[in-house]
Amino acid sequence: MGKREKSSYIIQSVAHALDLLEEFSGDVNELGVTELSRRLKLHKNNVFRLLATLEAKGYVEQNKITENYRLGLKALELGQRYIKQVGLIKQAKPFLEEIVDKVNETTYLGILRDGFAVYLDAVEAKRTVRVVSRVGLRLPAHCSAIGKAQVAYLSESELERIFPNKTLERFTENTITDRERLFEHLKEVREKGYAIDNEEYEKEVKCVGVPIFDYTGRVVGGISVSGPAYRMTDRRLEEEIIPVVKEVGEKISRKLGYGI
Repeated sequence: MGKREKSSYIIQSVAHALDLLEEFSGDVNELGVTELSRRLKLHKNNVFRLLATLEAKGYVEQNKITENYRLGLKALELGQRYIKQVGLIKQAKPFLEEIVDKVNETTYLGILRDGFAVYLDAVEAKRTVRVVSRVGLRLPAHCSAIGKAQVAYLSESELERIFPNKTLERFTENTITDRERLFEHLKEVREKGYAIDNEEYEKEVKCVGVPIFDYTGRVVGGISVSGPAYRMTDRRLEEEIIPVVKEVGEKISRKLGYGI
């Protein structure tokens, strides 16, 4: 079937909905009905119906204060799925191997899903004593380095959705269980550009995690390095591991078009 034949099957309302989503690009975070109507050259009633449909499906959400609209979590999830399908694992693999070559500790690639860090891939350290592979596991974002490194870049409303309860589940004596304290901690994570799991999920295991950004500036994943706490000393973290993990995280992000 040629392009001309396929064009006759285009559903206009779906095309308009996609055009609407594409207006949220660059530095545009929020748009109102009037502005969208002007940009799309559609009647306000049509724009409102499109927004209502997209909002119901989670692809846009309304700012209750400004009454403007912005992209919703479903749009982010769709983008994350695309990145995964076209090869996030393949793109990141050599960089994970680079980290292991430099610090000789197990390194992971993961994404965020509904408050959990999901581990997609790993390269294990060449050591007798090492952290057991977590590939395929879902770890709570509030006590994993790879999870905190990603949720730190979410909006306040997104954080409250992911963490609806004021008290969070405890796994060790170091787990942050107070939601407000976690939110303050995440501000520090964002400022530093990395997160540390200081035996917060599993005793005697420490991790360092950083986010991965795509070409739109959104966080689409994260990488982390895990090792026995006795090897992951504060001095080694600061002088050796954190600089390497941050550098490699930036390399992967650039590979995905971030900052270009």
